[in-house]
Amino acid sequence: MGLTPLEIDTAWMHDVLLDLLRIPSPTGRTDAVMQYVGERLEEIGLPFELTRRGAMIGTLDNGNGGLARTVVVHTDTIGCMVSGLKANGRLALAPVGTHSARFSEGARVTIFTDDPEHWYTGTVLPTKASGHAFGDEVDTQPVGWEHVEVRLDEHVRDAEDLARLGIQVGDHVAHVAHPIISCSGYINSRHLDGKGAVAAALAAFKAVIEQGISLEVAAHLLVTITEEVGHGASGGVFHDVAELLSVDVAVAAPGQASTETGVTIAMQDLHGPFDYHLTRRLDGLAREHGIEAHRDVFRYYRSDVAAALEAGAETRAALIGFGVDATHGHERTHLDSLEATARLLSVYLQTRLTFENWDAAPKGPLERFPSTAVQPARIEPRWDDHEADEPPMRTRPIEDP
Repeated sequence: MGLTPLEIDTAWMHDVLLDLLRIPSPTGRTDAVMQYVGERLEEIGLPFELTRRGAMIGTLDNGNGGLARTVVVHTDTIGCMVSGLKANGRLALAPVGTHSARFSEGARVTIFTDDPEHWYTGTVLPTKASGHAFGDEVDTQPVGWEHVEVRLDEHVRDAEDLARLGIQVGDHVAHVAHPIISCSGYINSRHLDGKGAVAAALAAFKAVIEQGISLEVAAHLLVTITEEVGHGASGGVFHDVAELLSVDVAVAAPGQASTETGVTIAMQDLHGPFDYHLTRRLDGLAREHGIEAHRDVFRYYRSDVAAALEAGAETRAALIGFGVDATHGHERTHLDSLEATARLLSVYLQTRLTFENWDAAPKGPLERFPSTAVQPARIEPRWDDHEADEPPMRTRPIEDP
């Protein structure tokens, strides 16, 4: 089967991204954003179901049964939770997900109470926020969650006033995204982490469906809701999944190879190397189809892949991402990076499995096990077990022409 370069509906992808960014979804409070994603899946014609906890699994069936692959993205974002009502009428915070208080100073936030009709706005400030009041102490105070507080846009003077508003310990606090797209195509926003990948994945699946592509391998789209706290894809990966591809941010920073204009194939993160053959296959697909791609290694990074593998998923696993500057802070990417990610994903969805004969069974003999001695060829025909004159699997990885 020849691969078809697919046209990505970039205008639709951009609109979806902006919608996603405007919906607050810190981990633990993702119902609204998942409702939106479900509506977009219905729009593009991708059947889906939800797990008990609220993760979403769309399925693009090939009608042939057998093995499948899963693309995983996440809608949850970093955020905060009210950890205390302070005597000065302000709110103490605890982080949700891993991020520094340094990048919350000055952020506009929304505080959600248990009553969905009552929510409040405010600003995260250092506890010493005025140079006129504290002089040089504003420059020497430490960085940390115990050194910031939320100033509400309400008439409050003490903890009792806060309680009368219905605010309690455990209320979610979401950073307002404030997405802005520049004339040059740069997107500045909180929460590109997660939501850019969702938009790119939806656009790729939309291209496959609308352009009538018949898939060789059934494809699931798994949308998780707890990636930022470390266990997003620990559920939702079916036993018939032979390849798992996480789509997430790539770290564009000094010392990293990722860029804000291309797609990155991650070779390793904090939890170790990704699948040798699948990563190199993705790299080859990108270069073959003229997609700007970079290989990178992430030192302080965890994705849905780690959660799935730690939960026992017996699958090849890899990670691709769009380049983001200042991740988990004042994030920025370029529209070209999202498009490159969607294009690579749309090509990958059309391929057969990297080792479809070996991966067809959960286990097999040593002589059939794929080896790194011969890397996957870019073009390689099918072969069957009964063809005795063919070499063993270790020298014949399956690739698409």
